[in-house]
Amino acid sequence: MTQTSAPAPVLSTGAGADARAQRSEAIDEWLEKIFFKACDGTAGAALIAVGGLGRRECAPRSDLDLVLLHPGGPGDEAAADELGSRIWYQVWDAKFALDHSTRSPGQALDLARQDLKVALGLLDARLIAGNAELLTGLHAAAVAQWRREARHLLPALRGLTQGRWKAHGELAFLLEGDIKESRGGLRDFGVLRAIGFAGVADGPRPAVRGAHRTLLDVRDTLHAVRGRRVDRLLAQDRDEVAELLGLGDRDEVLRRIAESARTIAYASDDAWRAVERWSAPSVRGHQERRPLARDVVEQRGEVVLARAAVTPRPDPSLPLRVAAAAARADLPISHATLEWLGGFTGPMPDPWPAPARAALLTLLGSGPTMIEVWEACDRYGLVVNWLPEWARVRSLPQHNPVHLFTVDRHLVETARESARLTRDVDRPDLLVLCGLLHDIGKGLPGDHSIVGAPIAAAVAERLGLEAADVAQVEKVVRLHLLIPDTATRRDLSDPQTIATVATAVGDASTLSLLHALARADAAATGPAAWSDWKGRLIAELVRHVERALDTGVVAAPPSPAAALTVPSRLPAVHLETDSVSVTAPDRRGLLAAVAGCLSLHRLDVVTADTVTVDGLARMVCAVQPRYGGEIDRDAVTSDLRRAVMGDLPVAERLAARERSTRRSGAATAPPRVVWQPASAATDATVLELRATDTPGLLFRVASALEDLGADVRSTRISTLGGEVVDAFYLAGEWDAAARARVEAAVLQAATTS
Repeated sequence: MTQTSAPAPVLSTGAGADARAQRSEAIDEWLEKIFFKACDGTAGAALIAVGGLGRRECAPRSDLDLVLLHPGGPGDEAAADELGSRIWYQVWDAKFALDHSTRSPGQALDLARQDLKVALGLLDARLIAGNAELLTGLHAAAVAQWRREARHLLPALRGLTQGRWKAHGELAFLLEGDIKESRGGLRDFGVLRAIGFAGVADGPRPAVRGAHRTLLDVRDTLHAVRGRRVDRLLAQDRDEVAELLGLGDRDEVLRRIAESARTIAYASDDAWRAVERWSAPSVRGHQERRPLARDVVEQRGEVVLARAAVTPRPDPSLPLRVAAAAARADLPISHATLEWLGGFTGPMPDPWPAPARAALLTLLGSGPTMIEVWEACDRYGLVVNWLPEWARVRSLPQHNPVHLFTVDRHLVETARESARLTRDVDRPDLLVLCGLLHDIGKGLPGDHSIVGAPIAAAVAERLGLEAADVAQVEKVVRLHLLIPDTATRRDLSDPQTIATVATAVGDASTLSLLHALARADAAATGPAAWSDWKGRLIAELVRHVERALDTGVVAAPPSPAAALTVPSRLPAVHLETDSVSVTAPDRRGLLAAVAGCLSLHRLDVVTADTVTVDGLARMVCAVQPRYGGEIDRDAVTSDLRRAVMGDLPVAERLAARERSTRRSGAATAPPRVVWQPASAATDATVLELRATDTPGLLFRVASALEDLGADVRSTRISTLGGEVVDAFYLAGEWDAAARARVEAAVLQAATTS
């Protein structure tokens, strides 16, 4: 018999608890009609919702998780399968994503013993239509089974949870985190409820439930903005999400997400510690307290206060000493201890006493173990008590896509990475402190390095550092981008480059701090901020500057004639693992031809150096595959020869590939041209192009420069996420009129594709 489909519900795209309840009610009513029409008057089965619909948390584009429950008697399974097929096809016809199953209560309970997803789903099971007694009995049995078998189910759940955290990261600190799967996301709230069902820990507190509602609201608006089921909030969607949620701006969206995720993550940590205590063998009688430091002891795997430390007016440095001891012992601080410290500890004196300063540096130097301790202290307001400046950067979003983390987490991660490099410097204490403070100026108008330097100095002075150390902290924070920016944007063979850096740095101790901080900063930023080639450039720059500081002499650049050898066959092409050299008769358009050919093979040019002697040119390009993988050496060599000889239609091929590439509709800032001062190079004028990275950009700009007759001595390409800073060393001097013509041509090339 043909079933007449019930009209599919029209769901609202609004956010909030009321909108979710309305969507759930509309879907319930629709499914109920489908069920009873499909039953054709028969009884005994029950249609059950699990997942988001079971919890009445339907987002605009949520899928449906449904179970058709049958009594399990003779013939019930076959009848239920037939009934299910009549239901499922109507759901699919309505274009809903559907996860469905047909089971008896016994089958469901058996599967729940083997599959955690099924076990968790049954805890949220809710009746849509049919035999209510069937669900009542199953739900009671499922909860009882969950509690009875919690000792082996919860460790399995812990393993899955930790695997998910590792795969998706921490929502509170990610700029484009997964609202559902990341640590502190919606999935963790469900885990908290499951631990509560087991009777091991209390259910989610009101603050945690409020954080959960905030994340649900964000997911609702994200579905509405994207028009499909998606759980990752991308930068391009933040403005629309902020508008729909009635928030001030895109940054406020991330702040709300970060605060909510922190709340859920911290509750999750508490709950899992409760599970550990519950599952550990019980110890009767006196609980041993192991001393860790003055006023600090360990009890049952947590850091707590010694009894003598609990006084009406505790030492202001006590929280720092507790945190340092916890990080060194790799133990969590107990919830009760953090609450007491946050509630009873007074403000830090100015300047700090020596024990407090030593404790902070010990905490920062603890490496990986300091992250969890720092976050716990931050959660209870202790960090802001130590560093009032922290309140401004807490959960502050970054605006460069190369960054993975919010500003505060990036600072903590940089301090952690700095602790790994303390043996490379003569002042490890200043290295970890500068790691924590290097971006403290972010969020304020102006260059964050310049703005942040006096803030960092004020913090160092408040900590009680000597005047010379305060000045060193100020200098390192102010110059912390000097080494990586110079290495990737300037010609390292130019004596003026080395002299400029040596003059700014001033001494070997500062150079070693800047070198270590550059490595730690990049490691804490994300994988896009570092490459083997960038590491070699930075190391080369540091070697040159070290030599200049040691001898007081900047070596002269190598002779172009000495660097140029004449091959027996021209044009000559030679490929190494990460470099390409081309020797050919000099002609206009040579750089563009080589750059365009490499772009066709999806090889990004990192640097390009050109020397010309007696009509013969040699170009050496450092390259890296845009998407990884191996270089097709034969194909690249053959095409480069053809391109240099003018036999390869580079422009046409790049244009064809550009037409076939789907472009993002996200708005980008217009490109800029910046002319560097004359002191930036020995015998050239440096033009910087700051633009969005696009395939063939170097080819188009090089073509524009060569069409104007510019002699490009060398180039440096610095890529950060989707942005590039391309520095072109133009031989000779350029007056204002010539610069205007060049600038117009370069900007036109950067905006044309």
